[in-house]
Amino acid sequence: MKFISLALLFSLLILLQGCSSTHESSHQYALESYYHDEHFTRVNDLPAVESLFALSVSDITSVRNDLNRARLSKSSNVMRHQWLANYINAQDGGFRYADNLTRSASDTFGDREGNCLSLVLLTAAIAQELDIRVEYQEIDIPPVWDKQGGFYLVNGHINLKLLPQERGNVLNVSAGAIQIDFLPERAMQGYDKRRVSQSMVASMFYNNVAAEALVQGEYDKAYGLLKLSLQQDNQFLPAINTLAVLYRYRGLNAEAEALYKLALNINPDDMNALYNYAIILAEQDRLDEWAGVHKVLELARIRNPYYYYGMAQQAYFDKEYQAALNWYQRAIDKADYRHEFYFGLSRTYWATGDERRAEANMKKALALTNDSNNKRRYQSKLHAIQGHD
Repeated sequence: MKFISLALLFSLLILLQGCSSTHESSHQYALESYYHDEHFTRVNDLPAVESLFALSVSDITSVRNDLNRARLSKSSNVMRHQWLANYINAQDGGFRYADNLTRSASDTFGDREGNCLSLVLLTAAIAQELDIRVEYQEIDIPPVWDKQGGFYLVNGHINLKLLPQERGNVLNVSAGAIQIDFLPERAMQGYDKRRVSQSMVASMFYNNVAAEALVQGEYDKAYGLLKLSLQQDNQFLPAINTLAVLYRYRGLNAEAEALYKLALNINPDDMNALYNYAIILAEQDRLDEWAGVHKVLELARIRNPYYYYGMAQQAYFDKEYQAALNWYQRAIDKADYRHEFYFGLSRTYWATGDERRAEANMKKALALTNDSNNKRRYQSKLHAIQGHD
């Protein structure tokens, strides 16, 4: 996955849960007038919502056989949610994170890999079969950008918790909830989390596969999937935005604009809707309206520490080290808890020959990360700095 600049021109923005982030609202919205079936052909073989979290009989048998084998081993006293956490993350025969297509639980089980939303669906499906309670969480990570065809895709993040089961109506407090996260390199420090419902997770799934269909030019399929997404949660802003993008690709500009206005009525600060709405305004030479939207977008950009981080990264790779130092420092001024900012600052100081500051910032990066892979990486770099003659 690639981070790219927020200063995007002439391309449409789609928010994915391949992981994603959105805000839940307490209001409900009637969307029937925003659908335009007359412009699309009905697609009949779309996945039903109950199939998203379902496993086949053979899948369930395989899982239960593995659980029974574990119960016969020395670790037979391990609680079910602990066993499932180990099973999903097992190094040998487990499931691999692969940031590509979104899959249902059953497809993910068969392929043994999936993006974070696919793996969340799989974990939840297995938990359901084993009577393990789950909680879904959206994580407000900085956006991860990808470009496919004429689209910029913005990826967020979702994970889940496995909750300990009750024994004889008594909750086993000693065995706490276990967070299952398929992107361990992302330290969660400083990020807001919020619980979301299973219906919203289903909305995320349909929006993801609709975006994938849209990228492939399968407009009728994308339309059907987006209606399914909004049937699960009719205030789900990413799906409203994707539907508006689809309308634009079908030449339905007025219909797209109506959806962007709806999204902004739900959340006036929705950056994806604002960005795409600004494109329509610019294309139609509605410059006064465009200027108002663009001002909001610019304010959002300069408040985002990852804007400065992206500029710093570009300057570093262009060997413009003094500029990189300035950009990294501005990122740190906005978010001084992010380890990767200090790592970037350290390697830039190293490139300029300032070994003392390189070492100090590498130590800071090491202290801030909780991820074992990052710790090993930063420790190795620190040893190299300290061992340099």
